Amino acid sequence: MSAPSKNFAPPELPEPLKGGQLVLGTVALSLATFMNVLDSSIANVSLPAISGDLGVSPVQGTWVITSFGVANAISVPLTGWLTQRFGAVRLFTTSVLLFVLASWLCGFAHSLEMLVACRVLQGLVAGPMIPLSQTLLLASYSRAKAGTALALWGMTTLVAPVVGPLLGGWITDNVSWPWIFYINVPVGLFAAALTWSIYRERETVIRKLPIDGVGLALLVIWVGALQIMLDKGKELDWFASGEIQILALTAAVGFAFFVAWELTDEHPVVDLRLFARRNFVFGAATLSVAYGLFFGNVVLLPLWLQQYMGYTATDAGMALAPVGVLAILLSPVVGKNVARFDPRLMASFAFVMFTVVLGMRANFTTQTDFATIMIPTILQGAALAFFFIPLTTLTLSGITPDRLPAAAGLSNFVRITAGAMGTSIATTLWESRATLHHQHMVEGLSLGNPIAGETLAGLRAAGLSNEQAWAQINRLIDQQAFTRAADDIFLASALIFVLLIGAIWLTQRPPKLAGTTIDAGGAH
Repeated sequence: MSAPSKNFAPPELPEPLKGGQLVLGTVALSLATFMNVLDSSIANVSLPAISGDLGVSPVQGTWVITSFGVANAISVPLTGWLTQRFGAVRLFTTSVLLFVLASWLCGFAHSLEMLVACRVLQGLVAGPMIPLSQTLLLASYSRAKAGTALALWGMTTLVAPVVGPLLGGWITDNVSWPWIFYINVPVGLFAAALTWSIYRERETVIRKLPIDGVGLALLVIWVGALQIMLDKGKELDWFASGEIQILALTAAVGFAFFVAWELTDEHPVVDLRLFARRNFVFGAATLSVAYGLFFGNVVLLPLWLQQYMGYTATDAGMALAPVGVLAILLSPVVGKNVARFDPRLMASFAFVMFTVVLGMRANFTTQTDFATIMIPTILQGAALAFFFIPLTTLTLSGITPDRLPAAAGLSNFVRITAGAMGTSIATTLWESRATLHHQHMVEGLSLGNPIAGETLAGLRAAGLSNEQAWAQINRLIDQQAFTRAADDIFLASALIFVLLIGAIWLTQRPPKLAGTTIDAGGAH
C-alpha cells in the first residue's frame, strides 16, 4: 500500500486543540460549512420571487442555482493543489472572505446576468471550504475523538438543508430576497476572524507544485458549454438554434480534448484513471445520476407549489424542511453500521425509499393538501440517510491513501455537476410536458363543449368579460397542465431509481471497512 498522501496533512500533525480553543474552532469551522451548504438550498424557494423581480421566467431563474453548482464543481478538484500552494488555513480563511464578498454582490444584483455572474464567483470560491473545514476539524481533535469531530461536522451539513428552505421562505416573504445572501456577511466575517485567530499558527506545509493549466481550461470550457446549452436550450428551441449547435460542438470537442490531455499529463487536474476501477466508476456514476434526480426534484417541487398551488415562499419552505428530520436521526446510525452491513443493501434501501417518495408525489393533484405533500418529504429523509454514506463508501473503497484525495475530489466534481445538470433537465422537461398537456386539454375545449360553455357562462355571470373569462379558464388549464407535468417528472424519476438499484450491485462489497473514515457530507 502506498504511503499516506502529503496533500492532506503535513508530516507532523499539530497537537489537538483543547478547552475553549477547541470549542471556538469547532464553532468557526461549522459556521463556515453551514453557510456554504445553506446557500445550496436557501435560494430554491426564492426562485419565483427572484425571477419576478428580475423580469425573467422561473425556469431562467434556475440559472441562479445551476451556475453556483457548476462553478463549485469545477473548483473542487483544485482544492488539493491550492492547499499545498497557499496552506490550508490561509486558503480556507480567504475562501470564506471571498464567499462573503460574492454573497454581498449577489444581494446587489439588479439583473439576472449580474446575479448569475456573482453566483459563479460564489461557487468558485466555495469549492475549498467544505473539504478544508473537515481537514482542519480532524486536525483539531485527537485520533480517538475523530468520530466525534466527523459527527459534529456531518450534523452541520444535514441541518443546513433543513434550515435553508425555511429561512429562505421567511426572508423572501417578510423582508426581500437579497437578504438570503446578505445574511452570509456577518456569519462569514465572524467565522473567518475566529478561524484565523485560532488556526493561523497551525498552517500546513506549503509547496510549489505545477498545475495542469491546460486541463483546467478544457474543464471549464466543456462543462460551461454543456451547462449553458442545457440552461438555454428550451428558450432557444434547442438544435434549431445556431447558438445551441455551437455550444454542443464546443462541449463535445472540449470533452474529447480534456480526456485525451488528462490521460497523458503528468500532473492532471482530474485523475481520470480512477474510472478504471470497478467500484469507482459504477459507484460515482450511480451516486451522480441519483443526486441529479434528487436535486432536480428538490428544485421542481417549490416551483410547482408557488406558481400553481398558491403557496407562499414560507409555506413552500415548510413543505421541504421536514426532509432533515429522519436524515439527522438516522445518519449517525448508518455511519456506525456501514462497516458491519453490506453498503450495497443500504444504498438499495435508499433507492427503494426514493422510488416510494417519488411515486407518492406522482399522484399529486391540484387538490392535494399540505399534509399529503409533507408525508413523502418526511420519508425522503430516511432515503438521504442511507444514500450518501454507503455510496461514498462503495465509491472510495480499495483506493490507496495517496489517491484518496483525488478520488474524493473527482467523485464530488461529478456529483455536483450532475446536480446542476439535473436541475436544468428537470425544469426544461417540466415546461415541455406542461405544453403538451396544455395542448391536449385545449383540444377538448370548444364552443360546443357543454362543460366549457357552462364554465364560461358562470364566469360571465360573475361579472367577467369574455376575455377575462377565457383568461381564467386558461389559468386553470395551466394549473392542471403543470401539475400533470410535475407528476410525469416524479414518475420518470422513480422509474430511473428502480433501474439504478441494479447499478449498485455492479460494485463489489468492500472487504474491510472497520476504522475507515468516510465523508458523509454529501448533502451539500
